[in-house]
Amino acid sequence: MFTNKTKLIYLSSFLFVLSSIEGTAQCAMCRAVLETEESGLPAEAVNDGIVYLMAFPYLLLLVGGVIIFRIMKGKKKKRKG
Repeated sequence: MFTNKTKLIYLSSFLFVLSSIEGTAQCAMCRAVLETEESGLPAEAVNDGIVYLMAFPYLLLLVGGVIIFRIMKGKKKKRKG
């Protein structure tokens, strides 16, 4: 019924719409701390914590990718040798 090109256009449009939706989720404790402080230091600390927590999944994916790459590379050498 749909061609691959049509499916790709619908999927990209759907993902584009999802990516443009603004998220405003925040825990109650974080909101209370950030709204009461005037110096801005807690806001910077919360932002640093978010970046810190966000980095670990990417590092795990990188390490997993390197391990899989080395395993696959080793299997190719065994087949040829």
